[in-house]
Amino acid sequence: MTKITAAITAVGKYVPDYILTNKELETLVDTNDEWITSRTGIKERRILKEEGLGTSYLAIKAAQELIQKSNIDPTEIDMVILGTATPDLFVASTAAYVASEIGAVNAFGYDLQAACSSFLYGMSTAAAYIESGRYKKVLLIGADKMSSIIDYKDRATCIIFGDGAGAALFEPNTEGLGLQDEFLRSDGVGRDFLRIEAGGSLMPTTQKTLDDKKHFVYQEGKTVFKYAVSNMAEVAAKMLTRNNLEERDIQWLAAHQANKRIIEATAKRVGVSSEKVMMNIQNYGNTTSATLPLLLADYENQLKKGDNIIFAAFGGGFTWGAAYVKWAYNS
Repeated sequence: MTKITAAITAVGKYVPDYILTNKELETLVDTNDEWITSRTGIKERRILKEEGLGTSYLAIKAAQELIQKSNIDPTEIDMVILGTATPDLFVASTAAYVASEIGAVNAFGYDLQAACSSFLYGMSTAAAYIESGRYKKVLLIGADKMSSIIDYKDRATCIIFGDGAGAALFEPNTEGLGLQDEFLRSDGVGRDFLRIEAGGSLMPTTQKTLDDKKHFVYQEGKTVFKYAVSNMAEVAAKMLTRNNLEERDIQWLAAHQANKRIIEATAKRVGVSSEKVMMNIQNYGNTTSATLPLLLADYENQLKKGDNIIFAAFGGGFTWGAAYVKWAYNS
């Protein structure tokens, strides 16, 4: 019996029109373009400014672009997984709403929350559903409206994050392409260093939590940076050693776009040269769940069937991991 693997067969993206530049941030907090660029690699980020629009809007737009580009019938989609840290609402699944709005009326959907590792974890989940043989088309979306949970008077966070969404369609493959291997990890110590303190069951919303700004993202930057550098680099390198791959065998490194220095450290550990490193952090900042699919969408025209791609991500919680994928098509 031929082995079924799960391959990405189409991608799509959406970023809002509004561009928040480093120069504009200089008017909001004590910072400057040179400081931000040298420490993060970020020049600008996209912000969803329109009233009444949330993460679902970003996700729907990315999914619609994928559907239009690939000319698929949305009614053939079996399930929709939405990786996000910023769902539209508590309790009600944002993925279910997205599926309905894009015409995936025969799909079931749910949200997956692993912070910046959400899309990577979602790749594992989507692949498992495909490899089971029960489902033929799984739509995985990574989307976050980070501007909804950022305090634009907090220099530690407002310079980093942006809004955006990316989507990838997973389908069965019998050529040995698609997801080859993965290594996923988590460590609960991380919730002390990257979190939103209030609004959940541990600390429900009160007037005091609102006054104390406990509904915005808090990050202990130095600690998160240290964990991210060591763990992302370690798991990415593990993908090579575990699959007997060398630098010459790797065509691309797709690393979570949190900080240019973290990406470069991961590339150095894996041993890949800079021209093999996907990078768009300068344009979008850290879009959390959306960084990896945005990379795929931006680099789609450069990807060739059979290319070996190493994915790596690190997020709050802490969550992190790596995956090895063989690209399945020429665009």
